[in-house]
Amino acid sequence: MKEAKKSKHTAPASKHTLRWVLLALLAVLVLGAGAVGLLLRREMTGAGATGQTVTVTVEQGSGVAAIARDLQQAGVIRFPRLFRWYVGQQGVAGSLQYGTFELEQGASYDQLIQALSVYAAAETTRLTFPEGTTAIAIAEQMEQAGLCSAEEFLQEANEGDFSEFTFWQYLPTDQEVPDRFMKCEGYLFPDTYEFLNDGTVHDYVATFYARFDQMITPDIYEALEQQGMTLHQLVTLASFVQEEAGNDQDSNVAQVFRNRLAPDSPYPRLESNVSSYIQSDEDNNYLWNWVAPWYGGWDEIPANILAAYDTYSCAGLPAGPVSNPGLAAIQAALDPQPDPEVQDAYFFVTDLTGRYYYAQTLEQHQANVRAARAVNNSL
Repeated sequence: MKEAKKSKHTAPASKHTLRWVLLALLAVLVLGAGAVGLLLRREMTGAGATGQTVTVTVEQGSGVAAIARDLQQAGVIRFPRLFRWYVGQQGVAGSLQYGTFELEQGASYDQLIQALSVYAAAETTRLTFPEGTTAIAIAEQMEQAGLCSAEEFLQEANEGDFSEFTFWQYLPTDQEVPDRFMKCEGYLFPDTYEFLNDGTVHDYVATFYARFDQMITPDIYEALEQQGMTLHQLVTLASFVQEEAGNDQDSNVAQVFRNRLAPDSPYPRLESNVSSYIQSDEDNNYLWNWVAPWYGGWDEIPANILAAYDTYSCAGLPAGPVSNPGLAAIQAALDPQPDPEVQDAYFFVTDLTGRYYYAQTLEQHQANVRAARAVNNSL
């Protein structure tokens, strides 16, 4: 009987002991995670800088992974995967240069990126690409600067592998958009850049893509998901906003286009002269000025390409962007903030003074067209 009583009293003690063992294990895990987090933070912030410098040579054409390995082997960093992740988060992959560098062991990642982004010994060419510049125009400017041929640039931009950039995974494949004119159109972010004269074509293209990747923030991706909108649709719409406005009317023009694209819209086509059947050198017309010359003339444009980019015949958005828009146009296309009178508008027209006329009905629009023509005739 005594032994039985003893057995009953030992069970609670065992449960109590197990609970403390589990709590102890949890504490160890928490402390371990905290220690790892502290170690990684010290690595990124340069808390363990030694003050000693080493020479590191980055070969031409090296990607972020290869650069990270070089830095690890030289004792500059300890965690190459962490460095690759940080560079990606900062959107600076395209700014890292090749050459020979004097780097401090244990320096902060920001210091390393800054040092690796400047190669003073190299001759460079500084070029500016205005918002709304097309891919072909960018390629031609690169060729005129003597950096590479336009053909090489476009081939790499359309066919190269740039999967190190976040936005790349969101681009539709050629199978998904078989009638797209150029894959790179819309994603060569317009800005001012400093190019190494002896750089590679891949690096040149990556410079544009890296800036675009930096501009498309997590907030933009989140907003796209909430709206059920793809990145490709956003950039395509933004390119039309850029070409039709590119000024303080961005939001108003974007609202008109979004109204036309809305479900059950009475006007489901963009009907923008920026990309249409109109054939005039005086117009800013993507099909006439850029697509037609690419194929050797208007009559040589493949029928599927023409149909996919003629905004008077294709419903919704065309197969792809018609230029490379700036950030303001992208933001307006994503979240327009229109004037109250434009909230429900489906039409707009401009006169030669730069005034925009908006309308909700076709009749109002026709009256606005007559008013704009009267202004133009008076000039």
